Amino acid sequence: MIRFLTAGESHGKGLTGIIEGMPAGIPISKEEIDMELKRRQQGYGRGGRMKIESDEVEILSGIRWGKTLGSPITLFIKNRDWENWKEAMNPYESFENSYPPVTRPRPGHADLAGFLKYQHNDIRNVLERSSARETAMRVAVGAVTKQFLKIFDIKIGSFVIKIGSAEKKIETAYLTEKQLLELATIAENSPVRCPWKETEAEFIDTINQAIKNGDSIGGCFVVFATGVPAGLGSYVHWDRKLDSRIAMGIMSIQAIKAVEIGDGVILGGKFGSEVMDEIFYNKTFYRKTNHMGGIEGGVSNGMPVIVRATMKPIPTLRKPLKSVDVFTRESSLASYERSDICAVPAAAVIGEAVVSWHIAEAFLEKFGGDSLNEVKNSFYSYQKQIMEDK
Repeated sequence: MIRFLTAGESHGKGLTGIIEGMPAGIPISKEEIDMELKRRQQGYGRGGRMKIESDEVEILSGIRWGKTLGSPITLFIKNRDWENWKEAMNPYESFENSYPPVTRPRPGHADLAGFLKYQHNDIRNVLERSSARETAMRVAVGAVTKQFLKIFDIKIGSFVIKIGSAEKKIETAYLTEKQLLELATIAENSPVRCPWKETEAEFIDTINQAIKNGDSIGGCFVVFATGVPAGLGSYVHWDRKLDSRIAMGIMSIQAIKAVEIGDGVILGGKFGSEVMDEIFYNKTFYRKTNHMGGIEGGVSNGMPVIVRATMKPIPTLRKPLKSVDVFTRESSLASYERSDICAVPAAAVIGEAVVSWHIAEAFLEKFGGDSLNEVKNSFYSYQKQIMEDK
């Protein structure tokens, strides 16, 4: 089984990630990890932090001469903004007289709940770790599993379908793998990760309105995986269901408040005859529709895995909402931290990393081994077996 851990604060020295359980012999490109980090930093509506950071991974362990060793992989991303926060975030010496505590929690953020839970005397101790800056390392980790999955022709992509009230209605159940990949390719050249030019303009107008109002805006994106073999996940145990793992992972992304697999909530308003994906056979089993999003009973069924996620507006507003000082208990306006106006395009890239991780996790549970060759032998043996005409 593979697992990973991230550590680091938003304005600390940097972010660290440790990946355990990756087989030996997997080719890993630093350039491809850096490319994924750059994708995360893009998107219309991002804040000033993106002008400071230029994320680049440093590989500290677990990879030699471009291939995994089977030992823990350690990744590090330097926070360039650390130069401006050396005293405020110093791990050794106190500068509390120079940096007054943050005492006015932001509605919608982890500020108040974290302050109460850990009994801090400064909300900065909460917001530094709860910040979405942490997702930079999750993208780096996902970039490693993306490179692993690519060996088996499993590809991950995404595109944005909603910003605020502006929305592109699309029925993903009828999209082929080729069409999904084409949409993601077009989205790469869009500042809001939108493959449709007319909708792209609507998205940008909506973000501009939020900027004008000193507000923020959320939205919805689609993440998909093509080439996923049937049989990943399990119906036997609740905690091994592929859709539950993916849903948990997506919900763990900061500001995500809803996750749907396939048609999701739409299914609740349909008859079964309208949305069950009928099964056909011609040398192999196949479907003509994909309302279930490639997962049935917690197990991948060979169709593209399709996930929709809804992101709430960023809690930090230039026109702060009402709050209460945690020490004086007096009414006040919430604190302001430099932030994004809209981060939905970036969240889509983070979603890709999360989906990539959980598919790789399920893939290695089924086809696992200590080396890439062992994994390949197991995978191709299984593929041959299920393709045999019974």
